[in-house]
Formats: sequence, structure tokens, C-alpha cells
Amino acid sequence: MEKKLRAQLEKIVGKGVVLTSKEDLTTYSYDGTATWAHMPEVVVLPTTAEQVSQILKLANDNKIPVTPRGAGTNVSGGSIPIKGGIVLCATRMNKILDINKTNLTATVEPGVVLQDFNLALAKQGLFYPPDPQSFLGCTIGGTVAENAGGPYCVKYGVTKQYVLGLEVVLASGYIMKLGGVTVKNRTGYELAMLFTGSEGTLGVITKITLKLIPMPQASKTMMAVFDDMVVGGQAVSNILASGVVPAKIEFVDNFILRRIEEMMPMGLPVDAQALLLIMADGSPAAVEVEAKQIVDTLKKSGAREVKVAKDAAEAAKYWKMRSAGFAATFGAAKTVLAEDVAVPRDKLAEFIGKLGEISERTGFFISHLGHAGDGNLHPAIFTDVSDKENFAKAQEAMEEIFEAALSLGGVLSGEHGIGLEKQRFLKRAMDPVALNLMIKIKSLLDPNHILNPGKIWEEERV
Repeated sequence: MEKKLRAQLEKIVGKGVVLTSKEDLTTYSYDGTATWAHMPEVVVLPTTAEQVSQILKLANDNKIPVTPRGAGTNVSGGSIPIKGGIVLCATRMNKILDINKTNLTATVEPGVVLQDFNLALAKQGLFYPPDPQSFLGCTIGGTVAENAGGPYCVKYGVTKQYVLGLEVVLASGYIMKLGGVTVKNRTGYELAMLFTGSEGTLGVITKITLKLIPMPQASKTMMAVFDDMVVGGQAVSNILASGVVPAKIEFVDNFILRRIEEMMPMGLPVDAQALLLIMADGSPAAVEVEAKQIVDTLKKSGAREVKVAKDAAEAAKYWKMRSAGFAATFGAAKTVLAEDVAVPRDKLAEFIGKLGEISERTGFFISHLGHAGDGNLHPAIFTDVSDKENFAKAQEAMEEIFEAALSLGGVLSGEHGIGLEKQRFLKRAMDPVALNLMIKIKSLLDPNHILNPGKIWEEERV
């Protein structure tokens, strides 16, 4: 980057937070994916919307690519600066500006870490349900940009259900306010939703107003053991069909169980082919009734064993096991292709069966982990990117997984986004008119295509 442009950036944010050393640039060259990396020319860490505005004006005038970034925990390649240029990192914009217990809302800056937000809410008896497994490190701005999900979403919904208002800086530098602090708002188009899940391609989010709910009074966790993965998948559909919507229904396969037990022994049933972890929450009386109904349904659905956590400590142990699932997966091979497809919940068992067929046909073992209650699985294939032949075959096997999900009425991504990982499949999953409409919206808001270029759709379509 030219010294003049660097000096201008330093004038905007200060010298200490314009990073250009090789070590710093390398730190911001990758995210949570296993196969993507690209060096930016400079990293800038602003602290105000006004600074973001000035950075974008400078970048837009000089047609410099800008990649918005939070903690970089995303696993779709969305925060990779594939075109170089500027990484605009929002982690220093980390203030919780307001928690309103009466209105059940909170307003935060994008760099607030989700776990810090959760701890602040808990002190006031409040609850923000979206809980991606990266909650210990991910930023709220990133979760909004990706429309993140998590285990709680089966009952409570994903991030977009909680976004009430946004402050967004456009590519031109204009600071725009959308939505507000009311639960109901039917004022024109839902533009706040346009930016929620936009993966940083339309604007830089600098302030977020979120809906909250009171903390549930009680909860109960159950663990069900199955000798057949398809039977376990069908049990999920049976629970939902029984009239109960648990807070969480998580699926863990035998491979992940054994890996977790190796990492942190806790007496897991390592001979089980599948494990379901289920939580019911709400009022104490309702939880007791729902938990009994869930246990009965699990037994009727073919569970070999159903255990109800005897107290909060045992329940926490079960959920700690589930949260270790991604570490167990990504530590299993040099390169892990871990995806994020979602299918209709009544098709979950059929999809699990198709994954078994793909594994047998391709010769690749496919691990299963995911938010089964909303039909969202994270199938993983183990390979080595340095072995070009094996890696190419692994990608072909993953392509079959996408095709299987789409054939059942599913989608390419339930919560991780498209980014770089899935853009080559987008044309198969979207109406071409809808895709072209997205591209036109991008061109309207970002005519010079400086914001996170090269993401979501293949570039030749721009």
C-alpha cells in the first residue's frame, strides 16, 4: 500500500492501529476454514462509526477492497481478504451501549464478544438465544453479518429474529440508521434484514439493537443413545411431531463421541452410533411435563438408553461435550471439509441415510454433528490439501452432499453463510432472477464493489 494512503489511514484512526507488519497481516489472512488464506495489504482497527465512514470514503475514492472482519471465527471464508486491500476489523468497537430490561432490548457495538454479552445479560435475568458454538470468541457484529444460529435456534430462532435496528456505514461513507427499538415496525421495506446475513458485502455494521427475552426459569437436559444413526435422526422428527418443541436437539455421531472421550474422558457411551442431546426449558411445571413426553418419545423411537441429567452440573457436562464437537472434528486430520447444510426437519433421517450412501460410494468417511432440531447438520470429510488427488476427490464427495441436501428441499447453508466455500454451488440453489437481483442490490449500494469483493457468488457474474 502506498505510504500516502497509509498515512491517511493513520490520520483517521491513529498510528498504533494501522497494521502492516508481515506477522500482523498473516494473523488477519485466514479465518475458521481449513483451506482459505490471503494476505491483506493493511489492517485497520477503528473505534467509531465516524472513523469507519472516513475509511470507506478513502477506500471508495481509491477503489481499494475492504474486508469487514470481527474475530474471524467464521467457517465459510467470508472474512478472507481475497482481493488484498484493507481488512477493517471491528474488535475495538466493543461497548455494550445499553441494556433495557423494561423494553427487553440491548444496543451494542459490533465488536462485543457474544459470551461477554451473555454474561452481562445474565446479571439482569435476561436471555439472548442465538448461540453459535464459537460464542466464547465470536463478535455480535459477525453473528449479524452471517445471520448465525446455534443449538437454541430450534425453539427460539436465528439471529435475524432478534435484530431490531442497525447502524450501517455504506461504501460511500454514509452512516445509515435502519429499524429502531420497537418490536413492531412496519415502515417500508425490511432493510435491516437486508444487511443481516449480507456477509459484509453491502455495508459495515457499526451499531446493533437486539430483542431480548427473560431468562427461562428452569431447564432439563436429556441424553439419548442410539445404535443406528438413521433411527436417531427419525427420533428428532418424532419429538417435534409429538407437539413438543425443545430448546435444543443436538446430534453427535460415534466418531465424535470417541474423539471427545479421548480428549476429555467423561464416561461417554463410545459404542453408540449416535447420541441426541435435548434440552427443555420454560416454567418448572412445563419443563417437567415436556421432559417426560420427550423421554417417552425417545424410548418409543428406538433409543437404547435415555438419561436425564440429575442436576445443573451434569447437564453442563453434557453440553460441554457437545461444544467440544468442532475441536474434535477439526483436530482429526490435516484438512477438514466441514459443511453446514440444512434440510426440512422431516427429511433428517433420509438425509442421514444419503450421507451413508455417499460415504460408501466415495470411500470417504463422513462425520455427523449438528443442530438436528432444525435440520442443520455439519457433515465433515477428512483429507489433506497437499494431496491434490485426494483433496479433489474429497471436494467431489462434498459436492454430492450438497446435491443430496438440495434434492430433499434443503439449502446450502443453515448458519455459516456462503462466503468462498459454497459460491460455486449458488447457481444450483437459487432462482437465477433472484441471484441477479442480489447482484443488482450489491451494485446499487456498492457501485465500485469495494466491500468484501469476491464473496457469495462467482465473480464472473458481477
